[in-house]
Amino acid sequence: MAQKRSIFEEVGTDQKVAAAPTTGVIDAAKRGARGAIRIWLMVLFALVVVMIAVGGLTRLTDSGLSITVWEPIKGAIPPLSAAEWEAEFDLYRQIPEYIEQNRGMSMAEFKVIYWWEWGHRQLGRFIGLVWALGFLFFLGTRKIPTGWTGKLVFVGALGGLQGAIGWWMVSSGLQAGMLDVASYRLATHLGLAFVILGVLAWYVFQLGRKEADLMQARRQKDAKLWSMGTGLMHFAFLQILIGALVAGIDAGRNYTDWPLMAGGFLPPDLFALEPWWRNFFEDDGLVQFMHRIAGYLLFAFGLVVWLRARKSPNGQTRFAFNLVFAVMVLQMVLGIVTVMNSAPWYLAITHQFFAVVLWVSILRARFLAGYPLAQSIRG
Repeated sequence: MAQKRSIFEEVGTDQKVAAAPTTGVIDAAKRGARGAIRIWLMVLFALVVVMIAVGGLTRLTDSGLSITVWEPIKGAIPPLSAAEWEAEFDLYRQIPEYIEQNRGMSMAEFKVIYWWEWGHRQLGRFIGLVWALGFLFFLGTRKIPTGWTGKLVFVGALGGLQGAIGWWMVSSGLQAGMLDVASYRLATHLGLAFVILGVLAWYVFQLGRKEADLMQARRQKDAKLWSMGTGLMHFAFLQILIGALVAGIDAGRNYTDWPLMAGGFLPPDLFALEPWWRNFFEDDGLVQFMHRIAGYLLFAFGLVVWLRARKSPNGQTRFAFNLVFAVMVLQMVLGIVTVMNSAPWYLAITHQFFAVVLWVSILRARFLAGYPLAQSIRG
């Protein structure tokens, strides 16, 4: 006959209990050296920011055509003797920029613009070296997290493509009748620099949090704000490209009145160039007008996005979009001051630097809209 059990008796103490799983699929995946890779990408990010600034100064000092050949390896060594300097100067004397604009330039003046361009190219080589050494180290030590090898290769591929586009840009200024590089090629070169910067920033944001945390945060995604942030990102990128067109033909140094242009809403002599499409790239009045109008529209859309972001329940996300709007206001004022002063180099390079700040702040705000940070119930 079965014995009665006490209601206080432990049940099943002699049975084996299945061990609870200690890790999930995400945790079981190879984490790798996320922190170390993040620091490496942050170094690359800082170097690309410096590269953009040096590239801008190279353009503003009219130094970009001082080296007329592309030698990715041999070109790392500058002229070391008087004969080598003379040979480099002779190559420069053969291009239209020297013949029509800088005829009579001294060797000392040539060296100034040569060192700017050489420094720009050398910095590009250094960035490539930092990427290659870092990637090979993490690959060789098997420290790359699962799914990240292709992403890191992508960064290096973009850097290699940028070097090729850089020469494609420079070569346009060596052709007959050209005193500067083609503005649309300059815009392509600068645009790709901002793409590289954006990719690096996005990867840094991702690596700053655990994969499991990102998947959890994604459930709280503000879909509407993410979509509007995406639109703002694309609009800002378009404005950056138009700004590169302005820089490419020095359009910021003309039409220094604001809000009008030469006393009118539209600049005079529109579509004077043939064929008509050249005006969108080469007419200083039309290009500056496009940059102004795109700036106004970008600011208006930024205001709409900011007002929508104020409704976000997440405090960090709201703050990120507050920063975007503050930088946008500063950048717009700085752009007006720059053009009204005929774009001196120090204002022009500051305007370009704040384009970088605005670009990264938009990316960060968009990231936080898609992957909000955890916060207390009080917010």
